[in-house]
Amino acid sequence: MSRAPGKPGAPVSAAGPDTGGRRLPRTLHPVAWWIWALALATAVSRTNNPLLLFLVLAVLGYVITVRRTEAPWARGFKYYLYLALTVVAIRVIFRAVFATGITPNDHYLFSLPRIPTPDWYAGIQLGGPVSLEALLSAATDGLRLACMLCCIGAANTLANPKRALRVLPGALYELGVAVTVSISVAPQLVQSVQRVARARRLRAGRNKGLKALRGIVVPVLEDALERSLRLAAAMDSRGYGRAGSATRGSRRLTGVLMLLGMCGLCAGAYGLLDASAPMLLGLPALAAGSVLCLAGLRLGGRRVTRTTYRPDPWRFAEWAVASCGVLSAVLLFVNVGYDPAELNPSIYPLSWPTLPLVPAAAILLAGAAGFLAPPPGTPTPTSRIPARRTEESA
Repeated sequence: MSRAPGKPGAPVSAAGPDTGGRRLPRTLHPVAWWIWALALATAVSRTNNPLLLFLVLAVLGYVITVRRTEAPWARGFKYYLYLALTVVAIRVIFRAVFATGITPNDHYLFSLPRIPTPDWYAGIQLGGPVSLEALLSAATDGLRLACMLCCIGAANTLANPKRALRVLPGALYELGVAVTVSISVAPQLVQSVQRVARARRLRAGRNKGLKALRGIVVPVLEDALERSLRLAAAMDSRGYGRAGSATRGSRRLTGVLMLLGMCGLCAGAYGLLDASAPMLLGLPALAAGSVLCLAGLRLGGRRVTRTTYRPDPWRFAEWAVASCGVLSAVLLFVNVGYDPAELNPSIYPLSWPTLPLVPAAAILLAGAAGFLAPPPGTPTPTSRIPARRTEESA
């Protein structure tokens, strides 16, 4: 009979270590994170209320802090924050330079030198007086775009790009490989530079600045070349590039379906944006274009033959995370329980914006993905079961 060493008479449990009722760490499906982030970006597009926009940034920061991994792509959210600040600054500078004038009720701040413009440049003036209302309006518009960029950055931080490649349709497989490799290049180069710099410090390298460039660039390029060769060998060993059974006629039919589908999507988007457009150019054209695109992708996927090892599961956590983002966007679009004007407060006259309760609750609902998603990383067992010993009785 098999017994655990150190405890005679205690049989080894086949159920493994006790987790104490906690959820086991695992990687969430990447599509769930992308649905959550895109839905939250859609909700952001509905408002320029700075209180709600700052609440969105707080929700993104919380979810990323508690659910990001230690992978290289999970360390790049701060660069999206830098990009967001740059967008806001550029928007404010452009509004100050391309002045539109001020009204007698505006709060005057300063005046830039006016630059005369030709007649064909009528309607746009360079320089002039700048008001507080104009700068705040530009800042809120830039903050909305910055929040949308941060939502995309959150998806790139939380979702594994290599796992996302496995769920792409076969027709987009080559494009997905190119995007995945391009996304992975920057983190790998950063890691290579850090390794080379650490090795130089251990070897007491004294060169700094431009003199140290040669000693850093050559090892980094060599490491990048080795990574490329390993990636090519791995792709070749997995049968990448094998062609399926698609014929010339099927390829032509795929092109026609995709072209008609894209035309339908463009017509549907125009019909939704233009209130004077016919009814057929709205949702019907959008639905027809979506069906044609899906048919083209399905037919085009036949030319790619691939298999998936251990496909990512779609469980309750994935449904919960995706639903949090979708419900947040829906609540900001239905305009129920609050005044729609609170989503876009007016700066003229200048007043402090109000925080509508229903949109704020919707954004906080999106933040629930932080504890609905399972903890990332590899499970660390609290106890290790030693190997079984076989005892022979005389």
